[in-house]
Amino acid sequence: MGSETNFKKASQRNPGWTRDELILALDLYFKQRPLRISHHHPEVIALSELLNCLGIHLNPPDKHTFRNPNSVYMKLCNFLPLDPGYKGKGLTRGGAEDARIWNEFSANLLDLAATAAAIRANAIGPIPEAPLLTDADVDDEFPEGRLLRRIHIARERNPKIVQLAKNRAFKLHGKLACEACEFEFSRRYGDWGKGYIECHHVIPVSQLIPGTKTKLKDIALLCSNCHRMIHRRRPWLGFSELKNLVNRTALD
Repeated sequence: MGSETNFKKASQRNPGWTRDELILALDLYFKQRPLRISHHHPEVIALSELLNCLGIHLNPPDKHTFRNPNSVYMKLCNFLPLDPGYKGKGLTRGGAEDARIWNEFSANLLDLAATAAAIRANAIGPIPEAPLLTDADVDDEFPEGRLLRRIHIARERNPKIVQLAKNRAFKLHGKLACEACEFEFSRRYGDWGKGYIECHHVIPVSQLIPGTKTKLKDIALLCSNCHRMIHRRRPWLGFSELKNLVNRTALD
């Protein structure tokens, strides 16, 4: 009977915190240190309500405890052991992703605030549809987490902007070549590769807020390898950084 009860409790455990959620929590941590507030604080309650509206986790097992104010406050306390300015113990049951988020953003609070603001803006705004968007695209590890990943893919796969970018390249250069390494699919694969190139949205994801329009200057045409290299590690390589990397390795 005891093992059956334990299994039931485990099966009802709410999902772990995602990058989007942790970024929002860390942003609140630096605005309202947990030792000065409680789970009754208005901003803790507001974050709890926002996390329940994100739509990242559909139908959580325990809706009463899912990201409620108490769980949000506990997550803030999980960051305490990571804070070199804190001399106490804090809650030590934070996950490895907590530490990754801390290491990524704690020294760059402006980037943290901008990314959190973009998540909040897109959480309450309309999510654009992305052509050919798959679960693998959304779940793939990405610096922005699930929500901003959807926004980014939608902009890169907007069929109108993609076609306009290709048309501009043909008009200017008479070919479709990677803007970083100059690889041409048609030269390598003949007719099979004719007209193919990938698009990269160069605007930082922290600026991907509802209502902003993608312009041709925001799109870079890349081969698959260069596109993958940009997204390989956190933080992303900027487009100019990628070009410098390609040029440097070409000279070696």
